[in-house]
Amino acid sequence: MVGYKLTKEDILYEDNYIIVCRKRAGIATQTARLGEPDLESALKNYWKIPYVAVIHRLDQPVEGILAFARTREAAAGLSRQSAGQVMNKKYYAVVMMGECGKENILVDYLQRNGRENTSRVVSKDAKDAKRAELTYEVLAEKDGFPGQAESGERGENTGAAQAGREIRKRIALLRVQLKTGRHHQIRVQMAHAGMPLLGDSKYGSEESKDYSRRMGIKNIALCAYSLDFLHPVTGKKMNFEITPKGNGFCPFFPVNS
Repeated sequence: MVGYKLTKEDILYEDNYIIVCRKRAGIATQTARLGEPDLESALKNYWKIPYVAVIHRLDQPVEGILAFARTREAAAGLSRQSAGQVMNKKYYAVVMMGECGKENILVDYLQRNGRENTSRVVSKDAKDAKRAELTYEVLAEKDGFPGQAESGERGENTGAAQAGREIRKRIALLRVQLKTGRHHQIRVQMAHAGMPLLGDSKYGSEESKDYSRRMGIKNIALCAYSLDFLHPVTGKKMNFEITPKGNGFCPFFPVNS
């Protein structure tokens, strides 16, 4: 990733005020670490200008659409939309299935640990707890690789008989929409609900991490695939969508395989 450069495929839209682009999984949105590639620096090199305003971010292992501003006027307008939830973002996520309905709302309280760069679900009254809400919809389900047999099935008679009783884990493609914007929110809330994201080594369960290793999934199966907002200068409604490229999405988007 050293010397990371944008390609024409990465650029979804650009004018004198804004640029909308695809952030690849594994690239930081911005970083203070010397020598580490990031999208903000790549955009400055692309435009050959010193000023690029970061409006919103995605975690480094996550792919998706991001909007940046080329002027301070545009930055102020986009920032107001992002803070006021006028900017509409939708995500695809691939999870290991738990007991859930086809559509659901998750409401939790999250506490951030800045030193460890993690968040966790806590009680409403916990120190620095912040309300987190999202909605999700199950779009599709598939059988995954066989998982380990349930503990109740383990006994002295192992081998072929036990192998035949292995449970085939279900995976699902979700559409997720945030109602709040908290640190690692989708990853933390889905894991807490028993539906960890594939490829998530930080919040995943042992089962989901094992499954991800066996599938060769290196980045989180999470993609900010849709972004809507109003152009900060012209007021025109802007709509963008992409198809996920990460291999964690291959069961649902075979074109990526």
